[in-house]
Amino acid sequence: MKIYKYILIFFLLNYLSFAQSDVSLQFEDTLRNIGFDSKLNVKQVIELQKEIQKKDLLNNDINYWTLAGLGGVTAGVWYGVHQYYANAWWEEQDNKFRVINDWEYALSIDKLGHFYGATLIGHLFSAGFEAANFPMEASTIYGALASLAFQLYVEIQDGFGPQWGFSPGDAAADILGSAYLVGQYYIPYLKHFQPRFSYLPSEEFKSGEKPDMNIVNDYQGQKLWLGLRMKELLPEALAEYWPSFLMLSLGYGVKDLDGIGGGISEWYIALDFDAETLPLQGKFWQFIKNTLNYFHFPMPGIRISPDFKFFVFTF
Repeated sequence: MKIYKYILIFFLLNYLSFAQSDVSLQFEDTLRNIGFDSKLNVKQVIELQKEIQKKDLLNNDINYWTLAGLGGVTAGVWYGVHQYYANAWWEEQDNKFRVINDWEYALSIDKLGHFYGATLIGHLFSAGFEAANFPMEASTIYGALASLAFQLYVEIQDGFGPQWGFSPGDAAADILGSAYLVGQYYIPYLKHFQPRFSYLPSEEFKSGEKPDMNIVNDYQGQKLWLGLRMKELLPEALAEYWPSFLMLSLGYGVKDLDGIGGGISEWYIALDFDAETLPLQGKFWQFIKNTLNYFHFPMPGIRISPDFKFFVFTF
């Protein structure tokens, strides 16, 4: 079974009925009772969410059926990923462990991808733990640790591959990405800076020139973004005129890679959409909104390097 099917099962089985806490539903009665203005900033909302969850936990027990489901789905996905890469990359593994410093490989877009992947996978695990009634703090920490374990497992397996090696740079990006997820919990201001991803298959991929046909390695079709929640970052005098649904994203892409560190780096600035502003309520929809914010939406933007170009839609 292809890895994509496992990922689809992961989403459908584990998160269809459960998701991260719905802030608006949790706070509606509480805000009314304590007399808070409905126009709260993100930091106030997060602090209130923590307080409410602490009280709720006194009456909640861990849902072991959900936890078992999370473990089962995780094991299935883990097995599927292992089988895929065992056939694609690890066919001729030996007992010699290699370390390869590949800081210049793919102009470091792969390192950004590892950082992003660690945050996204951690987010998914965190949602699963929260669905099993773990406290938000514990869900975040366990989700980040599970993500890091998954990422480092792949790195260690690479270390035994004759054509590959353990990459300290990749491992460092995995650690930083997992740590960033935890940092967003403890430092709410970091939530205004959201790692994002977009992808359009490269010409090499579409023509079948890539032997493994793996989008993870189709770097020339990828862009890594940092979404900025400008409504929260601008001075108050300017922020009141900035639409709450509109974000700015800084993007990085590459082209003309030669496989040995050569190629062209491209930098972008584009408008983006904050899915948190969608008027959808409920745990499932909150999970969907949270997850959508890990992806860059096609909107107008410009390339600022190596040359200037305007795009009606940037992917």
